[in-house]
Amino acid sequence: MGSESAERKADRITEKEKTEKSQEKKLEEEIQYKPYTEYDLKLFYSLVDIGDMEKYYKEKLGDPGEFPFTRGPYKTMYRDKLWTMRQYAGFGTAKETNERFKFLLAQGNTGLSLAFDLPTQMGYDSDDEIALPEVGKVGVAIDTVEDLSTVFDGIPIDKISVSFTINGTAPQIMAMYLVVAKKRGITWEKLTGTLQNDILKEIIARGTWIYPVEPSVKLSCDVIEFCSKNVQRFNPISVCGYHIREAGATAWQEIAYAFENAKVYVSEVLSRGLDIDSFIKRVTFFFCTYHNLFEEVAKYRAARRMWAHICKELGVKDQKNMAMKFAVAVGGASLTRAEPLLNIARVMLGALATVLGGGQSIFTEAYDEAYSIPSEHSAKIALRTQQILAFETDIPLVSDPLGGSFFIESLTDQIEQRALSEMKRIEAYGGMVKAIKDGFVQSIILSEAYRQQKLVENKLKKIVGVNIFEDKNGDGNQKFEIFRPREAHEKAKLLQEYKKSRDNTKIQKLLDNISFALERNENVMPYLIEAFENGATIGETTKAIKKVYGEFNEPIVV
Repeated sequence: MGSESAERKADRITEKEKTEKSQEKKLEEEIQYKPYTEYDLKLFYSLVDIGDMEKYYKEKLGDPGEFPFTRGPYKTMYRDKLWTMRQYAGFGTAKETNERFKFLLAQGNTGLSLAFDLPTQMGYDSDDEIALPEVGKVGVAIDTVEDLSTVFDGIPIDKISVSFTINGTAPQIMAMYLVVAKKRGITWEKLTGTLQNDILKEIIARGTWIYPVEPSVKLSCDVIEFCSKNVQRFNPISVCGYHIREAGATAWQEIAYAFENAKVYVSEVLSRGLDIDSFIKRVTFFFCTYHNLFEEVAKYRAARRMWAHICKELGVKDQKNMAMKFAVAVGGASLTRAEPLLNIARVMLGALATVLGGGQSIFTEAYDEAYSIPSEHSAKIALRTQQILAFETDIPLVSDPLGGSFFIESLTDQIEQRALSEMKRIEAYGGMVKAIKDGFVQSIILSEAYRQQKLVENKLKKIVGVNIFEDKNGDGNQKFEIFRPREAHEKAKLLQEYKKSRDNTKIQKLLDNISFALERNENVMPYLIEAFENGATIGETTKAIKKVYGEFNEPIVV
C-alpha cells in the first residue's frame, strides 16, 4: 500500500486547521460576557434611584414584620426559627413512599411534602384501565384511606407539618387525611401543613383539571371554609405561581396571575358570609425560584408588598393577617439533563435567593430531577444544600440582609409595577375566570414560553452545557435510578379485592349523598369524610362529583 501523497497530507492538515479555528471561534463567541436580562439595568445604582430615603422607607419598606411586609412577615425571621426544609417525595407504592419519608426525616428534613401519581391527581382509581400505565410513576398511588395511612405509618403527623401537592382531588385528599388522623386518635386542631388546592392554575398551566371552572372553585372553597372552622392550624390552600412560571410565564406574571387567582377564591369564600380575617392568614402561596438571584429576591419582596395592599383593599383589618407566607420549589425547568451535576450549583443559587427573599418553606430539587425520580443520594444532596445555608453561613442571622440596596429596591419596584400592570390587563379583560375560560391567560403564557425558547435557541439566553460550553463526552452515560411501576397491576388487583370486601350498598348510598349535597350547593367536605370513613375510593368519589358537575372542556389556545 503506497504512502500518503504530499497533496492529500496537506489537504488533511488544512482541514484539521479549519476545524480547530472553527472550534476556537465558537469558544470565543461563547465566552463573550453578554448575560441576558429582562430588565433595563443601569451600570450602578445610587440614592438618585430611590429619592427621599426616609420617605421611601416609611412608605414602601418599613421594618421586617411591619406593613407592607416588604422586608419579611416576621421581625426576627430566621434568627428565631429557620425556614421549613420540606423535600418533595412520593413514588410507587405507599410503603416505598413511607420509607423515603423516613429516610428524609433521618437526614434532617423538617417538613414533608407528598407527590401523587397522575391517576390520583385526576381522580382515577388504580384499577381503572386508563390509569394503569401511570400508576405510581410520578408520585404515589392513593386510592383509599388505608393507602394514605401507610404513607404516614410511624410518622407523628401531629408533630410534623405535611404538604399535599394536589388540586383536582384536593377535597378528597384532605378528607382522607382527616380520617387518618381521627383513626389514630389525633384531634384535627393538632394538624399542621398545607393543601395546594389551587385548581385555577391547573387549568391555566398544568392540566390536571377535572371539573368546569366555577364548580372547581366552589370545591376548593369548600375546603377553605371547612378548615377555617374545623382544622384551624392547617393551610387549606397554597395559591400556586410555580406551575405558571414553569409553563413559561415571567417572574412578574407568576405573581400577578397567582394574586388574581387568589382574589377569585377569596371572593367566593366571602360570598359565603365568612369574615375575611377568619381565614385570610391561611391563604398561602407557592412560587418557583430559579437561579437568577437578584430577580428572585426582588420578586418575593415585591410580592409581599403587593399582597399586603391587596389584603387591605379586600377589607382585612388585622395587619398581621396581611403578611404573605410562601413556600418555594427551587430548580424546576431551569435544571438541565445535560451535565446534571451542574444543577447542584443552580439549586444552591436558587435556595440562596429564596432565603434572601424571605421564604417560609423550601424544597430544593435534586440534580437528576430533569428526567428521573430522585435517588436517595441526589435527594440527600438537595437537602444538604439547604442545611449548608442554614448552619454554615451567617445569612439567617439578619432579616432582609439586602434591604436598602439601591439596586434591590429599584428592581423590587420594577417587578411590582410590571406585576400590577399584568393584573390590570386581566381585570380589563373581565377577570381571571373569564380569562381562563376563554383561554386568554393561557395564550399569554404560551407566547411567552415560545419567546423564551427562541432566546435559548438563538443563544441570547445562555445555559452552560446546553447552548454554550457543551460537553459532548460528559455525563451522557451516567446512570440514574428511574422508578418503574412494576406493582401497578398488583395494586389494581388488590384494590379490586378491597372493593369486593366492603358493604357496597352502603358505599353507593354515601356516594349518592355526595352528589345530592352538591345539587343542594352544600359544603361537600362532611360527605367526603363520611364516605372515606366507610371505605370509598378516590375514583368513586370523583365520579359522584362528575355526576353533578361534568368535566371541563379545555379551550383552544393559539
